[in-house]
Amino acid sequence: MDIYQSVVSPILFSGLKTDPEWLQKQTISNLSKLDNSKNIVSQTIKAQLAKSLNFSHDSLQQKLWGLEFPNPVGLAAGFDKDGLAAGMWSSFGFGFAEIGTVTLHAQPGNPQPRLFRLPIDKAALNRMGFNNCGAEVMATQLADRFKTAKSLIPIGINLGKSKVTALEDAPADYLGSFRALQDLGDYFVVNVSSPNTPGLRTLQDAGSLNAILDALQQENQGRKPILVKIAPDLEWDAIADIIKVAKIQQLAGIIATNTTIRRDNLQTQVIATTGKSIHEEAGGISGLPIKNRSTEVIRFIYSETKGQLPIIGVGGIFTATDAWEKITAGASLLQVYTGWIYEGPLMVRRILIGLQEKLLEHQLTSVSQAIGLTANN
Repeated sequence: MDIYQSVVSPILFSGLKTDPEWLQKQTISNLSKLDNSKNIVSQTIKAQLAKSLNFSHDSLQQKLWGLEFPNPVGLAAGFDKDGLAAGMWSSFGFGFAEIGTVTLHAQPGNPQPRLFRLPIDKAALNRMGFNNCGAEVMATQLADRFKTAKSLIPIGINLGKSKVTALEDAPADYLGSFRALQDLGDYFVVNVSSPNTPGLRTLQDAGSLNAILDALQQENQGRKPILVKIAPDLEWDAIADIIKVAKIQQLAGIIATNTTIRRDNLQTQVIATTGKSIHEEAGGISGLPIKNRSTEVIRFIYSETKGQLPIIGVGGIFTATDAWEKITAGASLLQVYTGWIYEGPLMVRRILIGLQEKLLEHQLTSVSQAIGLTANN
């Protein structure tokens, strides 16, 4: 336990009352230093982390988009916004990691406080607003980090629109970020679903989304997998429209889902640090409250596409049972964030062991055989 508390920082121990954003920054700072250090102590610590937190089994491996995923559990975007710890995530047992959200122009994000735990709901409320150092800075540091050694796991890059960029200029904004980073990410995600940048979710409209994806795909020419991340609050017909655009633009997949702006069924009524009602506080809710909705969206996409469009499932994953529900609903890969913060670093290993046990229970030899098993139930 000492190694976790000294290296990982207390953000992964949800009982502490310290500001969660400060703790997240400390975590990334600690991991970045560890990742970039070549001394024997740092290398020993990284090896110890990997030994304690990794779980490998042939049945959990997949090849998707030409990429090798050692297991289906990845770190969701939002935790490592600038990719400062991009080389560390394999040590925590993740099969892949998504860094960002990054924007073309550096921006400070929304006023603080902007990240809150809702412990009785096993949820988080965030209105960060894409705070990051910008695409060029991320490109420089990733190039430096992977100059001598490639990442052990696939690294995705989540792209957002700069707040200063007008909505009608969004295609050029996303394209600028993609051009800066296209040689450094293994896959890319178009984030048009965060509720924390004014007007961003309107870009989920079929016409607006098509314009953004068209600009990216013309530049991309099939070199890198490009996905889109959607909101859980969309109506079914809107999701169906996005699926049509995804097919037209030959997207590699869809990430379902981002945070929700809904506040129903929450036990939390007042945010302790602000004294305001949960209904007065802007931002998106992640964690357990969106578990069922995100699974419903996954099942819908899988059914609508007949399983031909890979889905990354995210939202409310805390246990192996949660992970299994999303895979059997149609998700090829999974991402965690809020659950990892509440459950701690060993959560990924526990989920992977549990998934391997479920495969044995169902007499399956590969996790890919479980994808969509219950999609039509």
